[in-house]
Amino acid sequence: MRAGDHAAYARLEVVAAGPLTLVEDLGRPGLAALGVGPSGAADRGSFALGARLLGQPTDRAALEVHHGGLTLRAHGSVTMTLTGAPAPTTVDGTAVGYAAPFLVRDGSVLQVGRPTSGLRTYVSVRGGIDVPVVLGSRSYDTLSGIGPRPLEDGDVLAVGQPLGEPIVDVAPVAPPASGLVTLELTRGPRGDWLADLTALTDTPWQVDARSDRVGVRLDGAALTRAAGFEGLELPSEGLVQGAVQLPADGRPVLFLADHPVTGGYPVVAVLSSRSVDAAAQLVAGQAVRLRQVSSRS
Repeated sequence: MRAGDHAAYARLEVVAAGPLTLVEDLGRPGLAALGVGPSGAADRGSFALGARLLGQPTDRAALEVHHGGLTLRAHGSVTMTLTGAPAPTTVDGTAVGYAAPFLVRDGSVLQVGRPTSGLRTYVSVRGGIDVPVVLGSRSYDTLSGIGPRPLEDGDVLAVGQPLGEPIVDVAPVAPPASGLVTLELTRGPRGDWLADLTALTDTPWQVDARSDRVGVRLDGAALTRAAGFEGLELPSEGLVQGAVQLPADGRPVLFLADHPVTGGYPVVAVLSSRSVDAAAQLVAGQAVRLRQVSSRS
């Protein structure tokens, strides 16, 4: 990924891309009929907070950094902020704060360490990451491969023209939890496929290491289907972000930003929007409880 020939407000040179760093915005909703998923930031709340702290609209793309390890060199002075998973971060060796705008001067180097809790750190820059728009979004979809590819060492990213001004010094937000996380859900359209929906909420779960931006796989005691549904399969049905699908092995999958547009396993529950953001910050081995509520929020 290289900066285009158009005039950029500033540029960011990728000295080290880390394990996985993606360009993400709020995605490309409304294209499921074409077989295109929404994608976008996995933790939408943290992404939106980064934009608000910089005084800019949420249509400006940011960097979603998985497990830290990102190093950038600024060519031109830029204002940045970090949200999502808190990670020890320095500019030219001096620590910078979390959920608070800071200046990275021309020639300075930003280094993002491994998060102390959570999985995905959002590096937002005033003006946004200016990469080509694909189907209305600058987001990369890991399932389909649509959008700008993951960052690689040596890439140079253009920064867009800033809009607005930062008006908040710091946001007093709690970082993602490092221990037990409780996720809220409501009954799904195929809740009757479970012998007892309370089995979903009474069972202790752990995050499986195979989890990714498509979905969080939970490991625990296998759930059984209700009488009359054993061995049956569904034709493919539409899926939404937050859908809780029950595969044949009886262990739930919580779908995130890069979920497929259809699926054939029953959707027994749906996460609240806040819980989708929390699920996006879960790390392998982390303990999870599911709790049923009356409505999504």
